Amino acid sequence: MSPGDNPKIDLIKHVPLFGSASKSELADIASIADEVDLPAGRTLITEGDSGREFFVLIDGTADVTQDGRHIRKLGPGDFFGEIALISKAPRSATIVTTSPVRALVITDRAFRQLLDHSPNIQIGVLLALAERLAPTAL
Repeated sequence: MSPGDNPKIDLIKHVPLFGSASKSELADIASIADEVDLPAGRTLITEGDSGREFFVLIDGTADVTQDGRHIRKLGPGDFFGEIALISKAPRSATIVTTSPVRALVITDRAFRQLLDHSPNIQIGVLLALAERLAPTAL
């Protein structure tokens, strides 16, 4: 199977944190992603908790709430929690499945192990973070 035929890679390549990753680097990232099936009504992340995983929705929907207010609905291809892969910052929202969901999940531990062995991915992630923070820097 070529990287273009791997559905995990096709989903992961749209995550800005991995925007500069090569096909082989995307394959390495995809290799640490677990595919999970979750029922409707499952809380995936809770606002204020520390994060330990990153999600990409393959199928299904979820609602995002912040301070008890509905912010948006997520669907296939949407992702969240990528900052948890590199930071212990508290979650900024709560996300609950509204239908059965199939998702890719990458834990911070697996991602850190990957970074330890992949300096090119490390650099790409740092560049993506710098770009993300640049508009807020004074």
